[in-house]
Amino acid sequence: MVKKFLFFSAICLTFAFNATLYAQDDLIKKISGNKTEGKAGFTFTRIIDLESTPIEDQGSSGTCWSYSSNSFLESEMIKAGKKPVQLSKIYTARWSYVDKADNYIRMSGAVSYGDGGEPHDVINMYAKYGILPEANYTGLINGAVRNNFFKMQRSLKGMLDSLLKSPSGVVDLGWKKRFNDTLDAHLGPVPHTFLFEGKEYTPLTFAKERVGLNPDDYVEFISQTNTPYWQKAMMMVPDNWAFQWDWNIPATEFTNIIDNALKKGYTVAWGTDVSEPYFSWPNGVAFVPQNPEQYHRSVTDAQKKELFSGPKPEPEITPELRQRGLENLRTTDDHGMHIVGLAKDQNGKEYYVVKNSWGKTNDYHGYLYVTKAFVQYKTTGLMVNKKAIPKNIRKKLKIK
Repeated sequence: MVKKFLFFSAICLTFAFNATLYAQDDLIKKISGNKTEGKAGFTFTRIIDLESTPIEDQGSSGTCWSYSSNSFLESEMIKAGKKPVQLSKIYTARWSYVDKADNYIRMSGAVSYGDGGEPHDVINMYAKYGILPEANYTGLINGAVRNNFFKMQRSLKGMLDSLLKSPSGVVDLGWKKRFNDTLDAHLGPVPHTFLFEGKEYTPLTFAKERVGLNPDDYVEFISQTNTPYWQKAMMMVPDNWAFQWDWNIPATEFTNIIDNALKKGYTVAWGTDVSEPYFSWPNGVAFVPQNPEQYHRSVTDAQKKELFSGPKPEPEITPELRQRGLENLRTTDDHGMHIVGLAKDQNGKEYYVVKNSWGKTNDYHGYLYVTKAFVQYKTTGLMVNKKAIPKNIRKKLKIK
């Protein structure tokens, strides 16, 4: 009986891991039908259009968090008056896999392992390991032009699980070298030193001297009603492998913070749920329809097309509505993106301009327009420079 249970559990865990590896491709496939025929019936005029680096494509990898939050750091460099540099998203992701693997072994496999992560991981890896320019570490070898991490992650996870099944119950510490050797085989070795614009750097010296951002300047926020507002709480999502605690605030403060940031010239790293029928990647629009919970159950193709025929009225996003989505798992941390501006539709309603990392294949060449109601309802977390936070919130949280 016990053996059967363990065998069944192993099958379930393997299935879950494979599902996680394919999650990004499956997510894009799932939401590709959320569109109207032709271009959606929206006309946008940008009000705030902050500078950012070019659109990229994360490929078949769950590295949206690294692409979006490194894009955020690239814009932070621009804001600080520095020459923009596209940073290596795969360098950041690689080191997160190393630290995540260490957690996985120390926790005897009782935590998630996979491609996923959160904005704070980018800051933590930057502080600990530095960063490289993307041109100096792409993670693409043997002629590859696009990320595909399935085989790599399957090998890495298999290695970790084998270690935990050691008959002696003792983990061979040589696993760390084997783990890094596997990363080298799939992504290429990380250079210890490299040349950039005629000067030699290490990843740490490049972060300090060329990028020049202070990791202590960044603050992450969540919103949930099961822990007190205005105090720190655990970000309760599987990809929070670092067990980070963030400031818990009312969801209306999300948009107050974003509005203040954009007006001051700061962009925002944003984590959200994008799996609802009212998020359209093809049409580049996301909003919240009236009675949004009815769309959680079923929606016809005709309803999907009508959703994006033009601007629609939106409901008030109450804390109760938002919390139900978190607790029934309709709101999950599907995707990370980068908020880079503000726009108005033909009726004068405001939308955030959002930079994505799925290439340029939608109506707005890689960008989306997202309503404030959607952000209040579906955000799982956001990160900003502390200087971008409104003074009243900084004072309340004693952020200096």
